[in-house]
Amino acid sequence: MDGLEHLTIRVNGADLHVARCGTGTPLLLLHGWPEFWLTWEPVMERLAARHTLIAPDLRGFGDSDKPAGPFGADDQAADMAALLDALGIEYAGIVGHDVGGAVIQALVRAHPELCAGLFLFDFVYPGIGPRLGAPDQLSEIWYQSFNQMDLALTLVGASRESCAAYIGHFLRHWSHRKDAFDPVMDAFADTFWKPGNLAGGFAHYRAAHAGRIAMLKGEAPPLPPIAVPTCVRWAEHDPIFPYAWTDRLGETFSNLDLALLPGVGHFPHREDPDRAAAEIAGFFGRIGWA
Repeated sequence: MDGLEHLTIRVNGADLHVARCGTGTPLLLLHGWPEFWLTWEPVMERLAARHTLIAPDLRGFGDSDKPAGPFGADDQAADMAALLDALGIEYAGIVGHDVGGAVIQALVRAHPELCAGLFLFDFVYPGIGPRLGAPDQLSEIWYQSFNQMDLALTLVGASRESCAAYIGHFLRHWSHRKDAFDPVMDAFADTFWKPGNLAGGFAHYRAAHAGRIAMLKGEAPPLPPIAVPTCVRWAEHDPIFPYAWTDRLGETFSNLDLALLPGVGHFPHREDPDRAAAEIAGFFGRIGWA
């Protein structure tokens, strides 16, 4: 990709790897699991003429340093605030997906002054509540418990082949367009096979466990709504986060633009990057961040 640069930025005692390209108002792109910065490359290519795209590997992922233990959304959000400061960015549009959506919620609650606007694809938010563990969902959310077990690291990390099979399962199963990751599947397998990256990704699930249990029990503490302008585009065919679960998003985001994204599964930015990039650009254009 032309104009792409790779940086190492020291924040909060850790080195974070960051991919950056483009010119214009900055957008911070936050990946999910099992992903790293490369998941955003097709969108970055399409937005580079109008935005500066900053795609970090979250701590624990890719070529960023690994946490010593559980490392959750609040920790990742502190890293992202420090990253923007280190890059001299006072204000940015924030884009996220999956785990990145959890980080966005923590970031905007701690540092609303940093956020020009929020754009999210499918992610967990408090209003999903006990539905996350409904009987017909158990066959989908098993990995959230498995990823916390020492056994997961032993089995998935037994070989490069077992690592590739595990990571590849989610990238294909959660996609509606099953070939979306085919061109980069080896790169994803190789990245998660690097020392510390399986454990680094699993650290999120360990850190999120208590909050997840509270949500499943319907005991998550109420939080004030987020007032920063927010756009959510939710995939039509996401097997883990059905579109019906968007019904309470307005309780978390008081300035919300919500719509269904047809024809894609859990990874819209990979499955239909033309549409994903257009939706991102359109939203930030509407709020004057273009």
